[in-house]
Amino acid sequence: MPLVNWAMVRIFLGCHSLALVLALLLQPLKEKAGKIVSSLLFFFITIYAMLQLGFENYLGTYISLGASSQLGAVSDYIKEFFSSFRLTFYTLLVPYLLYVIYKYVGEKHCFKAYYQEKDSFFEKRNRKKNVGIGIFVVLLSSFLYKGTLSVEFMQNALQLESTKTLFKNPSNTNISVNQFGVTTFGLLDIKTTLIQPKEEDISYFQKTEEEKEITDLTRHIDDTDWKELDNNTTDKNYKLLNSYFMSQEITDKNEYTGAFKDKNVIVIMMESVNEIFIHPEYYPTFYKLYTEGWSFKNSYSPRNSCATGNNEMSGMTSLFTIYRKCTANDYRDNTYNQSIFNLFNKAGYQTSSFHNYTEHYYYRNTIHKNMGSGMYYGVEDLQIPYSNAYKEWPSDILLMEEAIKRIDTTKPFMTWLTTVTSHQPYGVSSEFGDKHLDLFKNTEYPIELKRYMSKLKELDLALERLLELLEEKEILKDTVLVLFGDHYPYGLDNKDLNLVLPYNVDERNNVDKTPFVIYNSEATKKEFDVYTSYINILPTLLNLFDLEYDPRLYMGEDILAPDYKNSYKNRVILADGSWETTIGRYDATNGIMTYYGKEDYTEEEVISYNKEINDKIKMSTLAITTNYFEYLQNGLSTYKTSLPTGNLPS
Repeated sequence: MPLVNWAMVRIFLGCHSLALVLALLLQPLKEKAGKIVSSLLFFFITIYAMLQLGFENYLGTYISLGASSQLGAVSDYIKEFFSSFRLTFYTLLVPYLLYVIYKYVGEKHCFKAYYQEKDSFFEKRNRKKNVGIGIFVVLLSSFLYKGTLSVEFMQNALQLESTKTLFKNPSNTNISVNQFGVTTFGLLDIKTTLIQPKEEDISYFQKTEEEKEITDLTRHIDDTDWKELDNNTTDKNYKLLNSYFMSQEITDKNEYTGAFKDKNVIVIMMESVNEIFIHPEYYPTFYKLYTEGWSFKNSYSPRNSCATGNNEMSGMTSLFTIYRKCTANDYRDNTYNQSIFNLFNKAGYQTSSFHNYTEHYYYRNTIHKNMGSGMYYGVEDLQIPYSNAYKEWPSDILLMEEAIKRIDTTKPFMTWLTTVTSHQPYGVSSEFGDKHLDLFKNTEYPIELKRYMSKLKELDLALERLLELLEEKEILKDTVLVLFGDHYPYGLDNKDLNLVLPYNVDERNNVDKTPFVIYNSEATKKEFDVYTSYINILPTLLNLFDLEYDPRLYMGEDILAPDYKNSYKNRVILADGSWETTIGRYDATNGIMTYYGKEDYTEEEVISYNKEINDKIKMSTLAITTNYFEYLQNGLSTYKTSLPTGNLPS
């Protein structure tokens, strides 16, 4: 640990400079006006800081104006948000109250001469001199502040993104707040939201290529057309992305390639589901799927801005979403020819997607269709009764019934279901929050936890109904179910979760652990202890179904490949760039590596892993903001030879 926390020095200098600037700007105002304006500014800064602490506690990330598309929706869960506030957050009001007392009562006593003696230092004839001193001090503080952004000994070698880069564009909110403080981050956030940051020359860390032995499992991809397209491309961003993706490893096939070839597949993203759902007594259907299927013991669903929509998008594309934005909404007109729908379309499957709620939060009718879903059905299309009251959510049982009605089960199909019944709030009475409370009457769980578990019971019954419908259609053995949770249950206190879970959610990254299972009634059960998240679902499925695809176009990995478990790739990457392995975890917010035992990484290894992860995040962002995959598809479609990526439909 460094002897001096340079981030704290930077935050102090930033606040000092800002306070001096405000003092100079308020100097011309009359005494009363100055007090009112300064008090209001201090009040708004205090409230903003409190809200940011609340967001980080509630969502796992500090909020940005880039997520403004969800501001209307946020008002729905405002009660749960404030109920999650810790008492310590309110202590931020203490400095404000002391300031008000001083400004309106104590100032006259502290500076009596100012009010009684004409020859005071504060007299009008000395104000020019005072302003000059103030400007000098501001310039000095600003010079010192600038130095903290780039002077080498003040930087953390393990930090994911350089402090100087983050100051220009605070793309990673958690690291930015840690390095600049809440107030300066807020100003930087406003600046970069209103004024697009100057485009920087982005580069990526190129690893040394290693020669691989050619075997029967080697995946062959011809890049001739891709290279020709790149030669005829002038846009520097597209050229950079071409270079990046072509430089990535083409992973081999493996023993699991084609394990589910030609079977149907239903992907179910389960709302607010964590590992409480793995319970034989309360949730027998999911427990059956989990214990008789292929279960993953170290699966995570990292939280971020607009977690449901962003994590759904990552599951469909294996791209990291943009940390500060509701990416799925903001870039809903993008197309992704490497998405799960498009690849199954190309393989001859009929594709569809279903969700039993409206477009209030996410524009799925547009998003899913642009992802390649053959048909998207929302709650109104499914004719499922629903309420506009935030506390009430439609039944997932009806979702299963109405979805299966609309799928032609006589042909191979791939469908995506996003459930909703287990959505918060849990602190108020609701139909499904109360429906199964008798199950937990002999427990001492708090009512919020019981209501959450009651909603999970409805989801479990929905899964039971789905299995019945597939059995009735005589396609259960020909269908693969892929189930994962979108994020942990927002609105529940960690101490309540600890009453049910077999581990402490306050330790490591346990709060983001969610179940992930692949189930087929004909497949032999398996357990996997690899670290994974939703980012790896798509490339893993593409290999299991032996679809034609290019592994280089995905930020995730095929987690069943032998070189995944036995390499540094066996890790979970969180939304802010943090990561965890069997050896330890890296906290991107603080730039700290913590180890679980005697085994550790060298500093060079940690820096190398961080560069690779940062590249994945940056290149994902660039690909999304430039609609790269549409460019790639349109560009390659002009060539007559076989497509180099092997997965982009002509």
